[in-house]
Amino acid sequence: MATSPSPSDTTQPGEGSTAAESGAPAFSPLYQQIKGLILRSLQAGEWKPGDMIPSEFDLAARYKVSQGTVRKAIDELATDNLVVRRQGKGTFVATHAEQHIQFRFLRLLPDQGTLDEQGPAERQIIDCRRLRASAEVARQLGLRTGDGVLQVRRVLAFGGTPAILEEIWLPGGPFKGLTIDTLASDKGPMYALFESQFGVRMVRAVEKLKAVSADAEAAERLAVAPGHPLLSVERLAFTYNDTPMELRRGLYRTDARHYRNELS
Repeated sequence: MATSPSPSDTTQPGEGSTAAESGAPAFSPLYQQIKGLILRSLQAGEWKPGDMIPSEFDLAARYKVSQGTVRKAIDELATDNLVVRRQGKGTFVATHAEQHIQFRFLRLLPDQGTLDEQGPAERQIIDCRRLRASAEVARQLGLRTGDGVLQVRRVLAFGGTPAILEEIWLPGGPFKGLTIDTLASDKGPMYALFESQFGVRMVRAVEKLKAVSADAEAAERLAVAPGHPLLSVERLAFTYNDTPMELRRGLYRTDARHYRNELS
């Protein structure tokens, strides 16, 4: 196991080399430095999605700080949905394979009933192609124009009724080996597939929404009339260290569903 810098509870951020070694900003609180060290281990794959991380006692010993400092760092990681506390079991790296995490980034809910009641989405993969990034896709994914990317197009349906038409752009390097057969044969959430087969975990996303009208292709794919009102959702998803890993553009039918976002 790789060793990590060992801050001290009595060391003030900015004194000595603690902040510089941890990669934390100068004068950041100690628990934020510990959070940064744990994030570094998550990013390096020391603890993979679904793994139990060391106890607060063990982490306190590892970083030479109090358990209270570790607890505060883990509390923030849990608030960020990066780890999950399980009473009497420990703290685990969050994974999109878990039922309550699967729908974290899917905000389209049925007007009647719940996502669990309607069952998993039925997926039709239209195509999966390797292309050269356009200037706009490259800009959003932090690539250079012309870099290799994957474009995935698919339709999600619920109860036999198409609900979402998606176009997904992924950087080519991290997703080398992803094929239409891989996508078609996998029955779990796409983000869980990214975790298990490519070691990429989406940890946060930024979305832009606007109302649009269905063009001819969208109308055909979503079984609506041309000009039918749709909700356009553009999502940029990030992995650790705020690295963009997916650009997703979706067209949502909202005649029997609604977009729900909880603000706090």
